[in-house]
Formats: sequence, structure tokens, C-alpha cells
Amino acid sequence: MAGDKLRTYKQKRDFKRTTEPGGLVEVKPSNRLRFVIQKHDATRLHYDLRLELDGVFKSWAVTRGPSLDPADKRLAVEVEDHPLDYGDFEGTIPKGEYGGGTVMLWDRGTWEPEGDLDPEDALGKGDLKFVLHGARLHGSFVLVRMKTDRDGGKRTNWLLIKHRDDHAVDRDGGAILTIEKNSVASGRDMATIAAGKGRKPRPFMLSEPVMDADAVWDSSEGLAAENRKASSHKRASKSRDSATSRMPDFIAPQLCKTQDRPPPGTMWLHEIKFDGYRIQMRIKAGKVSLKTRKGLDWTNRFRQIAEDATGLPDAVIDGEICALDANGAPDFAALQVALSEGNTKDLVYFGFDLLFDADEDMRENPLGERKKRLETLLADSTIGPRIRYVDHFETGGDAVLRSACKLSLEGIVSKKLDEPYQSGRSDSWVKSKCRAGHEVVIGGYATNGSQFRSLLVGVYRDKHFVYLGRVGTGFGAGRSRLLLETLKPLSISRSPFTGIGAPKKEAGIHWVKPERVAEIAFAGWGANGLVRQAAFKGLREDKPADEVTTEEPASPSQPTPQAPTTRKAVSAKLPSGSGKAEVMGVLISHPEKVLWPDKQDPVTKQDLARYYEAIGEWLIEHVRGRPCSVIRAPDGIQGEQFFQRRAMQGTSNLLELVKVTGDKKPYLQVDRIEGLAALAQVSALELHPWNCQPNEPEVPGRLVFDLDPGPDVAFSTVVETARELRDRLDALGLLSFCKTTGGKGLHVVTPLKVGKGKSPCWDDAKDFARRVCAQMAEDQPDLYVTKMSKKLRNGRIFLDYLRNDRMATAVAPLSSRARPGATVSMPLTWGQVKADLDPNRFTLHTVPGLIGKSDAWKDYCQSERPLDEAIRRLDNAT
Repeated sequence: MAGDKLRTYKQKRDFKRTTEPGGLVEVKPSNRLRFVIQKHDATRLHYDLRLELDGVFKSWAVTRGPSLDPADKRLAVEVEDHPLDYGDFEGTIPKGEYGGGTVMLWDRGTWEPEGDLDPEDALGKGDLKFVLHGARLHGSFVLVRMKTDRDGGKRTNWLLIKHRDDHAVDRDGGAILTIEKNSVASGRDMATIAAGKGRKPRPFMLSEPVMDADAVWDSSEGLAAENRKASSHKRASKSRDSATSRMPDFIAPQLCKTQDRPPPGTMWLHEIKFDGYRIQMRIKAGKVSLKTRKGLDWTNRFRQIAEDATGLPDAVIDGEICALDANGAPDFAALQVALSEGNTKDLVYFGFDLLFDADEDMRENPLGERKKRLETLLADSTIGPRIRYVDHFETGGDAVLRSACKLSLEGIVSKKLDEPYQSGRSDSWVKSKCRAGHEVVIGGYATNGSQFRSLLVGVYRDKHFVYLGRVGTGFGAGRSRLLLETLKPLSISRSPFTGIGAPKKEAGIHWVKPERVAEIAFAGWGANGLVRQAAFKGLREDKPADEVTTEEPASPSQPTPQAPTTRKAVSAKLPSGSGKAEVMGVLISHPEKVLWPDKQDPVTKQDLARYYEAIGEWLIEHVRGRPCSVIRAPDGIQGEQFFQRRAMQGTSNLLELVKVTGDKKPYLQVDRIEGLAALAQVSALELHPWNCQPNEPEVPGRLVFDLDPGPDVAFSTVVETARELRDRLDALGLLSFCKTTGGKGLHVVTPLKVGKGKSPCWDDAKDFARRVCAQMAEDQPDLYVTKMSKKLRNGRIFLDYLRNDRMATAVAPLSSRARPGATVSMPLTWGQVKADLDPNRFTLHTVPGLIGKSDAWKDYCQSERPLDEAIRRLDNAT
């Protein structure tokens, strides 16, 4: 699919800043392949060669430009595929954007492959021979991938070479680049294009160019009529019409942003939001075309509407096709039924904007003027009853929305009266919905035997296909059957969801390629980041799956936070006013709630989620596969705190539920980074995993010694104790690591290795830790104590070995603490464990930057040692 091939192209560009085509327009196929060469004055002047193939432009940056001399071998660096509508792009890419600089359409025409191989196979072999029929370049060329780049690696360097033929020259083959300085599409030079002056380029990809082998394009006039070898007068006439008509075949539509309430003020009009398919109607000399928002021609699907429009004068109208229920309200489900059954005679086209009136471009006119002209145009009594004008309200938007909701309508669209028509999204069109709704992509479905149960759906965010939940209602018998017929051919063996987890593979779950788009309605977002009470409304055929993502807000209530440096964020802001933010695909309700109050630098719930995102890849390795208790503080550290060990009702599906021997109720377990964001959503301020081997709760995985100083004990003494304990463990054959507790003490942690025979049990581990601590206390009774009694701790350090029992826990490395200062349990190198160590410097604010530069615990997994050998050494020593 062209959409998949263009993913890299789209990721590299911010279409809010650059005017480059977004690949939204479907270019008509032709009986000849097209090419363009664009002169590109970016960081370095070069020429971009683009060859149409399989729905996209295969593209190379020719550093010195093409040459007509076969002796010249021009370096051509392969770049990402470009959309076909890029063949009409001429202008300036803003500075700072990818490829920033001026772009000129230097040459264009058609091309054909040479040789016996298909062009795809030739490209795969690194040897593509082809002939150009352009305004400036003609004859045979070859693209040869350099030998060092034939191993399929990342390098994509080719050589562009002219073959010797009638169009070749023996020397100075690059002279054509200096002779031909102006655009073939607009006649402008680079300076004029950079200044935004002169005439616009004449369309090529969106028109119907001449496709005879001998067709030529005039270098000053753009696409011209056929030359004297044209095959027929009829074709020549068609070509001239295409070149002179000002009315384009298709205009990329203006789209809405979303907010909870309509904008205030008198400069807005408000229309009913129609629940149907966005359709652009073009009438030219009585011929009607109906195209989707992506430019797909659906005229035949809505032939009755097209017939009704034949009496209209030449125009381009923006509108929506809907099915109406018994009360005259739009019904998307009924529209789906009509399309699936081919019964579209009762559908209605609602026109709400006029983009062209004959050859007059209306897009720069204010909306109010465009609507008046449209109303007059559609008042013609000769047009059929299926075409209607969309009236509007200029009263307060809130009142209009309330009325729409009482009528069970979808919502309203608010538009600025004095604004021009702008393709793409802008703040001048805003939609407000009566009920939550979303476009989603189907990634799987569930059955119970042969009975259809539910859909598993998601959206694309960044490179991730993120799970949003199940859609369990809205299916009649006929619709269920249609869905199964649609989805079964898309069956795949593995889950398509990435980034966050969908349900695991189990009986009745069927994964499918994420290609089909559905419209759903739902009650809202759950605390686990999934949709609640989702109902199926219908399939959408007018939008590609890879463009289904979180709707863009009209006016964000706060700036989108910067992505952490340690992990690429998979995050997006939700619509303004929703009271939610989104981190790693998880919805965070009340993100502004302060959990750690501080006059200068408070830490909010969203800050905690961002912290987990930043350090998640490091932290997850120390909690994965282990039951994990959490300390939650819904109202922050100054409110009530409670210790949660087991799963509760409504637990996020991003968290695993595990059962351990002797307990019927499941425990929480965090096995994926996104689960950390789910914990932040429920204000889990501390993580306390078991110290078992991953996924083996009955086997000790590490020893934790908690050094807890009593009053009047200097922290430097705690540091000395940690180093002494390290030396004692080292003498017993165990390697150890140190971290702050986030409080006043330190933890010494020893990773354990599972032996070949019977591994020591929890009682063995606890007894070993007790004996080591007891020896230290016997050696220095005035400094150490092994009993919990606080009255014995004055001036001494409690050597707490009790963390090494089966169900005992210890705070995880990098876990925050529910204490003033937002401190963190920070992993340390032994070089950091010295007298001037200050544990209070490790906070949620500072740790993300520090951990990325630290070598602490880097050899942790390689430092596991068997406990049974250490026990034998301890026995021998005593």
C-alpha cells in the first residue's frame, strides 16, 4: 500500500509548518509512468530525481545534478518514497524543517523501463535501466547501486549514468543545468520562488497529461498540448482543456480540531455535525464526480446523487453524504447498511461550503460569503431532492450544542465567519461532540465458538499501534456476519498491537492485519486508559488505517511536554478540556494534581508518569516477573496513603495478575514499561517488588540488606557500614551493589544465581542474611543492632535482614518515595558510596538526567552467584 510506503516520509515532516504535500490526494493512474526532477536548494544544492512506481515516487538526491555525458557518473543517494502529488510541489520548505530550502520543478515527463526485468526486480538487483521523455532530459539512463551498497545495508548510494544515444553529449554534460534555469511548471527562477512571487506551477500529476511516447512539455509553459505527432484531434482537445481549466480535479479538504465546548464570541457560525462520509462534489459541464476526503472517486457508489447534481452549474462543493433515520437525523449505521447492500437511492448530500464557482476560486473568500453563494446555487429548483444546503446558527454555540444533544445528534461544527478555506487542520474549524466517539483500527476479534463476540481495536501513535480496548455492542446478526467476512481474510498469527499490550493469545482471540477502520461510540475513558462501553457504529472506507490516531486538540491547555531523552515517547495530548493527559498510551486523569507539594517545584501526577516513562527501560528489569506491592497516595503525600499488595477491581490490563502458592487472590506484577504509567494513573508513588527470581516466586533471586540508621548516626557511618558489608559478602563469594533507599539509609543488594541442583529456599536465604548481620553486630555491638526495637537503635545502625523472606519486599531501584522532596531510591557505583554522598540530591527531577550518564549496576546480571556456595563458606568460617 502507498500509505505504508509513505510512513517514513510523513514521520520526517511537520505538515503544520511545511506546505509539502501530505500524501492526502490520490493521483489518477495513467497508462505511462511519470517522473519529475526538482532542483532543491537545501543545506547543499542538489537535484531530486523521482520515478513513479507502484503508487509512489521512488526518489534519489543527485548531488551534482544529472549529466548528458556518459562519462560522468553522478552520485545519487536513495531517499524515502514520496507521494505522487509531490510531483506538483514547487515552493519553499521552512528553515529548520527536514529539507528546508527552495524547491523548483526543473523537469518532468514520463519514463519507461528498459530491459527484460520488471522495474521492481531491477531495483532489487541494483541496476535499473530506463528512458526519460521529459521537457529537458531525454533518452536512456541507468541507476546502478554502488558495489559497497549491495549487501542490503543502510547505505543507499547509487550512480546515475547517461547511456550513449542520440541525446548524449561527449563533454560538459552538466551544462544543461546552467542553461535551463527556470521552472518547467511556472517559468520562475529560484529567487522568485523563494520570494513567493510569480505564477503558481501548472499541475501535472493532478491533471491528465498527454501520454503519447512523443509527447513533449514546453519548458516555459508547463504541460503543453501534444506535438505535431499527436494521434488524434480529440486527444489534443482533451489535453488543452486539462491545461487551461482553473478548476482542479480535487482539493484536499479542511479538517476540524476538537474541543469539549464550542468557542465563544460572535465571529463563529455553528452547523450540525453530520454523521456520514465527507464527499467533495465537482460539476464540470454537467459531468459530476464525487470524491472522498482522500480523493477516491466514489461517483458510481452514489450515482443517484450524481444524477441529481447534473443540473448544477460548474462548481466544487464540500459536503457530506448521510443516511437519515425516521426522524430525519443522520444515522451512520444506516449509511453502512445502504453501502453494503448497494441501496443508496435514499442517501442525501448536504453541501456546506463552496470552493469553486465556475472558474472562480472561492477559497480565499470569507466563509460567510462562500455560504451565501452556495445557498443561492443550491436554491435552483432544477436540482434533485437528494442535494441540500446546510444552514447554520450564529447564536451562542453552547445553546446550539445543547439542542443538538437533545436531538441525539453527533454534535456541532463551529467555523470562523471571516476565515478562508484552508486544506488540512486549522483552528478556524472546531467540532464539539455530544458523545464520545472515535475512529479506530481493528486489530483482532473475539468469538465464542462460531458466535461473534467483540472487536479488539487500537490507534496509531508514533510507530506504535496502541490498544484501546474491546468493542462489545452494536452488532446485529447481519453486521456480525459482514464483519467476519471482512476480517477473516486479514487473519495473522501474531498480535499487531505494539507499545502497550492487548489481551494475550487465548481461545477465541483472532488477530488480523490492522487495515480496516471502524467508527465507535463509547461512554468515556477508563482509569486503565481503555474505552468504556464501546459500541460499534460501522466500518469506514474513506480513511486509511495508518492515519487513525488521537484527534488533535484545538487549543491545548498546556504545552505538550518534551519527550524524555532516554526513551522515545509514545505520547500525545488529548483534546483540551478533557482533564486528561496521555503518557505511553495511558490516559492520566487529573494530570495536574500535585502529589509532592513544593513551593518552587511541585511534582504532579503527570510528572510521575513522565518520570516512569523516562527511566522505565532501566527500572522494568528489576521488577519484571516479580509480584509487586505499591504504596498509593491518591491525594498526594499529605493525604492518606495505603499499601496495596493484591489486584483490585478495575486493575489496568497493562498490569499482570499472578497467583502464588497458598493465596487465592492474585498479586500485581509489572512486566512492561507502559504498566508503570498505569501505576502513575492510580497514584502509585512507591514500587516494592518481591526479591524472587523472575517468574519463580518460590526461589530467592537476590538478598537485600537494609542499613537503617538510628538517631545521631552520621550518614558517613552508614556509608562505611555498606562498604564493610560489601567486603564481607565478597569474602563469601558474593558480589553486591548499593543504592540509596530514598530516605536516610542505604540498601546493599546481592544478585543470586540458580544452581544446578536444589536451590536454597527462602528460609535458607533469610538465615544466611541473619548470620552475616549477626557477625557484624557481634564484632561491633556498639555500632550495629539486628533487632527491630527502636529503643535499641540510638546511636546505632539497624542491620535489617528481614527483607529476605518469601513475601517480604524492598523498594525497587529508581522507585520514587512517598516522602517530602520527591526522593528516589538511586542505584550507585561503589565509587559514589563515600563520605560526602548526599541521598537527597536524587529526586524525580534530577534522576532521569543522571541515570542516563551512570554506569551504576551495569554488570548486575553478570554478577549473579550461587547462594549455596556462600552458605558453605559461611559454615566453614564459623
